[in-house]
Order: sequence, then structure tokens, then C-alpha cells
Amino acid sequence: MIQRVLIANRGEIAVRIERACREMGIESVAVYSDADVNALHVRMADRAVRIGPAPAIESYLSVPALLEAARHTNADAIHPGYGFLSERRELARACEAAGIVFVGPPADVIERMGSKIGARELMRAAGVPIVPGETPRDQSDAGVLAAAHSIGFPALVKASAGGGGKGMRTVRSEAEGRDLVPAARREAVAAFGDGTLYVERLIQRPRHVEIQVFADSHGNVVHLFERECSLQRRHQKVIEESPSMAITPALRASMGEAAVAAARAAGYRNAGTIEFLVEGSGDHARFYFLEMNTRLQVEHPVTELVTDVDLVRAQLLVASGERLPWAQADLAQRGHAIECRVYAEDPDAGFLPQAGPLLVYREPSGPGIRVDSGVAEGDVVGVNYDPLLAKLIAFGENREAATARALAALRAYPILGIRNNIPFLARLLEHPTFQAAQVHTHLIDEILPELTQAADVPAEVFAAAAIATQTNQRSTPSTDARSTVDPWDTIERWGR
Repeated sequence: MIQRVLIANRGEIAVRIERACREMGIESVAVYSDADVNALHVRMADRAVRIGPAPAIESYLSVPALLEAARHTNADAIHPGYGFLSERRELARACEAAGIVFVGPPADVIERMGSKIGARELMRAAGVPIVPGETPRDQSDAGVLAAAHSIGFPALVKASAGGGGKGMRTVRSEAEGRDLVPAARREAVAAFGDGTLYVERLIQRPRHVEIQVFADSHGNVVHLFERECSLQRRHQKVIEESPSMAITPALRASMGEAAVAAARAAGYRNAGTIEFLVEGSGDHARFYFLEMNTRLQVEHPVTELVTDVDLVRAQLLVASGERLPWAQADLAQRGHAIECRVYAEDPDAGFLPQAGPLLVYREPSGPGIRVDSGVAEGDVVGVNYDPLLAKLIAFGENREAATARALAALRAYPILGIRNNIPFLARLLEHPTFQAAQVHTHLIDEILPELTQAADVPAEVFAAAAIATQTNQRSTPSTDARSTVDPWDTIERWGR
């Protein structure tokens, strides 16, 4: 069994893994840059090691620095979390060479599934449906444009080594393509060092539905059902839920079988996600393989809540060589879970990332509420990394109950000192289209003006927050019951 895990990540990701390690009696080792010396994940770990200055390329993305930290602390495993190096074969390969357990799939699997073109061909051979498309042998701009013409406009030009929307362009005509194809290639080269492009048929208003898969080294592969991830902005997920209201039992079974077949074809091990595009709904829906994420996902808590499992614990068990803790027949969905990503950003200013001190930061609680966060009141949010503060996850016996709990929790989640997207999330959950479960990947763009029309929080609220914070810091114990009342606990609609 793994005894000491170095977590090659930061923020809420590292905190989540640290909590799992603590429950299992495994020591956790945090790494930190100069910008994170006082971060929550550093304070929570059993040990912490500095790995470099603030820029991620010199710290969290430095494989030599991470390997040295693992050697220095005698860590027998490295957990990459999600983001940063989690899907980089270099870290997995370096761990294998150093005799350190990599809590994830083998390096060759990461490499195989990291090529979008290679992954498409592997899925085709495995019988998994793929979006109609073509990888032109002629990789010139003219060759890619000719492939788009052959498939039919509108077409989607995508980077082979891509993800997160980088190197992706929607081409609606040959005239557009003359500018957009070279733009996609330039972005792909800048982001991934690889300008190889392929072309797919553009599916109009699709749903983005992914299946959680898990495999061990003993030949066992299972799926843990689906997550609806259609609410996105610029190809980045905003709200996720499970189950998907568009998936029938028959379609769920077919997608689960396809996801397991995909994982087996890839020779997979540990936690992963098969992402699909779903066209239509109900009995007439069709699904297509989009890509495989060779890691745990940010949205894994919704799967944990509806299946009542701990995916990080299972990761550590499988990485230790044990069998999966459950068979397919043991797994079932119950209830409904919704995850909201809470960001330090200003939706009314084009989602501009925010930085500054968290003068007030109070996480909600109550039945069916879970908050995975990487910050605490008094922390300073910097400019060096992703502005995700926390994930608020609500669970209920059905979608209506989960939505009501999520809304109530968002209204009881005061964050002052920096702007954040909590009001935006609440408006999205309240929108009639979300309430009717008629979501698709372009919905946020279509209704964005309705979601970003909030009035500014009055200046006196920020002044009162600052005064209250200072008063709380200077207060001394008192027998006066009135002195123990926190005024922020009585306010429900921050920023509404």
C-alpha cells in the first residue's frame, strides 16, 4: 500500500486529495511555489516542499522539481490531480523511470489518448461511435479546407493535440476558412507545439455528456454513469450535473458499454473520462466519441454523490495494485447532484479574473451541501493561476430538490473583497431553460445578456465587511450573548 503521496498540484485539487489521504492513513506531501507559501493546501498537508517561483512553468509544471521533491521526502507515489501535468506523459514516464508510483494511467496510454486523431482511430476500431470527420493527409491550409468542404459546412477544425477549445474554429464557408484554418494552426502550435489539424462535422446545439470510467491492473473495467456538462463558456464547464435528463435508460446503457469498450481498447488503468457529444434526446438521440480525459475530472464530486463512492480513495487503492473496490453490478445512481464552479472573476466585465484579499469568505453548509475549496477567509487570491475558488455541490432526491439546495447555498455564500461569479451562477440555475433541462453547449452564449445584468453591490456593503472583519479580529471573549452573533450569517442574498 502507498505510504506517502506527493501531490503535484495546488488549490482545491490538492486539498481534496489530502483529505482522502488522511482518511486512509497515507501521508500527504504538498508542493508550493513562492506565490502559495501560505496557501490552504500547504497548511493542510503533513509535509510541504517549495518547488520554485510563482510562474507555473518554473514550479508546478517542472517535472525535475517535482521528482526532486518526491525524492527529498521519500514519497513513494505522485498524484497529479487534474490540470497542470495530469495529462502529460512526461511526468508519468519520469515516475516510472524513478520507481515512483504514478496515480494515473501508464505513460503510453496518456500519449495514445492525447492525440485526438489517434484516439479517433482507436475508437473507430473498437466500435465506439465517432463524429463524422476526416484527418487530411495534406496538412496544408488548402488541404484542411478541402477536407472541410468534403464534410460540408459548417465544419469544426480542431487541433490533434488540443483540448479546452485551443486550436478549434467553426468554419461556415470556404471564405471564412481561408482565415480561420491558419488561425487554428497558429493557436495549436502556440498551445501544444503541434499544428496538426483534423475536421469534424459540426453538430448543432449538442449536449456534452461524459462517462466516468475506472480500470485496475487485474483486467476489471467499470463505468460510473454519466455527467451532463453542457453548460459551458468558451469550452470551459460552468455547471455539471448527474444524471443527465436527456439520457434514457437504454441510451445510458449503450453509452456505458461504449465507454468501457473505449477504456479497454486504450489499455486504461485508474480513473478516466470518456466524453461524448449527444445529438437529440430521448429514444432518437445519437452519441459520438469526443475525447478521453486521462485523469480525474474537476466535476468528479457529482459522480461521487449519486453513486456513493470515493473516487480518490479508489485511485489510491488501484495505484497500490489492488482490485477495484466495486464491480459493475455494485454501482447504481440515486438522486441528483449539481456542481457549480465558483470563480474569482467578474462576469459583468467579460469574466475578467479578479485578485485580492478575501475579506469575508463563509462557505455554506447543510443537508446535501458539499464545498470543495482551496481557500479560507483572509487568504489572498493571486494572479498567477486559475481563478477557481471552490466547487459547490448540491445533492437531492431529484433535480428540483438539488437545484433548490444549490440556489439556497449560493445565496448563503458571502464572498467580499473580490468580485466573483456567484450571482451569475444563481441566475443560470434560475433560468427557465435550465429549469426545463433544455441545456446545450451554446446555451450560456445565447442567454448571456440575461445572466450579466446585476446591479453593483453597494459600496457600503464592502465598508461594513471591512469593519466587521477588523472587529472580529480584535474582539475578545465576552459573556454578552450579543457579541457572539455574526451579522453575515443572517444575510442570504449577497450580490443579488
